[in-house]
Amino acid sequence: MEAHKKIYFASDFHFGIPDPEKSKIREARLIRWLEFIKSDAEEIYLMGDLFDFWFEYKTVVPKGYVRLLGKLAELTDAGIPIHFFRGNHDMWAFDYLEKEIGMKLYRKPVIRDFNGKRFFLSHGDGLGPGDTGYKFIKYVFERKINRFLFNWLHPDIGMRVGLFWSGRSRYANQTPEAKEKENKLINNIDNSRLAVFCRETLQKDPSINYFIFGHWHISKIHQIAPESYYVHLGDWIKHFSYGVFDGEKFELRIFSPE
Repeated sequence: MEAHKKIYFASDFHFGIPDPEKSKIREARLIRWLEFIKSDAEEIYLMGDLFDFWFEYKTVVPKGYVRLLGKLAELTDAGIPIHFFRGNHDMWAFDYLEKEIGMKLYRKPVIRDFNGKRFFLSHGDGLGPGDTGYKFIKYVFERKINRFLFNWLHPDIGMRVGLFWSGRSRYANQTPEAKEKENKLINNIDNSRLAVFCRETLQKDPSINYFIFGHWHISKIHQIAPESYYVHLGDWIKHFSYGVFDGEKFELRIFSPE
């Protein structure tokens, strides 16, 4: 990578909730961030859940997000690669974002090398031991027959059903119980299922320096080996955090546009 260029990472935006007006305020903040980083961004990694619900019918895409999609297309047109890891809320994103916006889409983890450092990249859902309930639901939703059946719902009905279902799980993160669960996770992150997954992966490939995840909406860097770190990027609901790698070190930052 060029000396003055940086690799940027961000995750869990969940645009569409809690309502269109508040979602647009957060969307505008992300657009300002994209404008802020475009001068020195070598690549941008959006690590999942860009939308709280997204489904691409054959000839219909969800209403809204015009300014955001336009900004992303502007950056890819300018030659800045944007990589999008589909999360559990936008797993039904397909070729529209690749063909029209120019982003590269992923559903499975990938490993990338940046300036001699090795990065394991994933949204984070479904990895590690346990969480069998979610893994079963993920399996059901990813089956082609279920996508085919959902496709036959009228878009107005399908989007309403999808946003209602996804919104229920996301609103849960605003409850005191969810905040308590988050604090327990941060305080005991060494025993979390993703930390276990990282340590098991390191046994197979000790060359990995950074494991980059979204999904859990916490913002934290945790060292799990002398040269390896386990990173949660936070979110753009309350943290407005992002990761940046300058070729030498990785750090988490907060975007304050004021």
